[in-house]
Amino acid sequence: MFKSLPSNLDRLRRVYKQCDDLAIQDWRYGPDLKHRAASVYFKTICDNSTNYMKSALQDLTNHVIGPGLDVTPEMLRVFFGAHGVSAERASLEREWGNVDRYMLQGYMIVFVDGWELALCFESDKLETRQVTEPQTEPVVQGPREGTVEDLQKNVGMIRMRLQTPALKFQFFKAGGHSNTTIGYGYLDGVVDPVLLAELERRLQRCKGKGDIIDTSFIEELIEDRPLSPFPQFRYTERTDVAAASMLGGKIVLLVEGSGSIMICPGLFFDLLQSSEDYYQRVLVSNFIRWLRFIALFIAISLPSLYIAVSTFHPELIPTVLLLAIVDSREGIPFGAFAEAVIMVFFFELLKEAGIRLPRNVGSAVSIVGALVIGEAAINAGIASPFMVVVVALTGIASFALPQYNLSIALRLIQFPLMALASLLGGFGILLGYLFIWLHLVTLTSLGVPFLTPIAPWKADQFRDTLIRTRLPLLIGRPKPPRST
Repeated sequence: MFKSLPSNLDRLRRVYKQCDDLAIQDWRYGPDLKHRAASVYFKTICDNSTNYMKSALQDLTNHVIGPGLDVTPEMLRVFFGAHGVSAERASLEREWGNVDRYMLQGYMIVFVDGWELALCFESDKLETRQVTEPQTEPVVQGPREGTVEDLQKNVGMIRMRLQTPALKFQFFKAGGHSNTTIGYGYLDGVVDPVLLAELERRLQRCKGKGDIIDTSFIEELIEDRPLSPFPQFRYTERTDVAAASMLGGKIVLLVEGSGSIMICPGLFFDLLQSSEDYYQRVLVSNFIRWLRFIALFIAISLPSLYIAVSTFHPELIPTVLLLAIVDSREGIPFGAFAEAVIMVFFFELLKEAGIRLPRNVGSAVSIVGALVIGEAAINAGIASPFMVVVVALTGIASFALPQYNLSIALRLIQFPLMALASLLGGFGILLGYLFIWLHLVTLTSLGVPFLTPIAPWKADQFRDTLIRTRLPLLIGRPKPPRST
């Protein structure tokens, strides 16, 4: 910083040239108004409706500032140097890098002639999305509080759920042009120190990288196997899920400007769980959880099973059903494999179109488009009715999975399984299952085996995987008070 106010302002005009939303307001104070100062801020992100200097100087001038004739630069230096502000705390900065960072975050910067320091007042005015129900994780019963794009609000909502000094949050800057704030939180004494150290070591890769504007950007920087189709981290927009994960020893990762919280590590059975599993009664929760496991099997295997059975193993099909399938396939110009690939491809295309279009239009396009195209394909002799049913059931099963990134992985696995089924029949499907299993047992997330607690076996964690035991066994019983 320069002591000369004109030199500081010249530097700002040079660095922020062609920034028409930069406001520089000169003003004077002190005896005969001979002392100069300037307020600098971006009009688009800073609230200039409050006189921060006036509210800060109330303590200095006995609540009567008037035109500022009694204030001198020496009084200002002593006052702010001793942090004598009670109305609005100002940050004193000497380095241009810090001043630029504060100004770009919506602070109002006050430069005083003769000072090599700048006063930075927080005054951002950007409107953020209000806290509403999560769009990707709706529940019938349970909290309806979703995350927003404000990092401080998200951390505050988590702190309201875990009101303990053991809850720790640490923040750092990614650097680069975005200079995004990244934070991670955990419960001290609950999280595994080795896991925490491993995450902190990998997060060093994010420092100085820059251009990190979402949580998903960090995933590829810290994951174990970037080329694996299976997601190695879990995402959530629910603060109750984030809090429950930390109670289970997980670490949550948040990014300023992102409404998604990344839970580390993300294991296979975590991806099949929903927050509503713990808000319903135990029998209902287990029934719904097993529905998801069946949906997982259907989403991976149903098209390949149809190809293998209809092509290589027709003896496994009841006679009446076999005759119906043969009759429906009469006149179809493609084999079962080509027919399945065509129908699955266009079904995936319809799903993507329904997601990208506006919500009111997308739902109509996805439903009507599927009906019209399916009926047209049957009438045109391109696909059989049984294949349309198989593809539709596969799509419904993928929608039943709570994590979108897991359903995408299953959509990718469908195609090699269908190819193996068309070449080797049932043996090809078993071979595909073997490759998938070998991949899963060798996959890790932050060094933790992906199939924990089954491989390796951990009996104490098994009570919340394939089934959910009763909540008193999961959360523990309250300890009786000690007698005095």
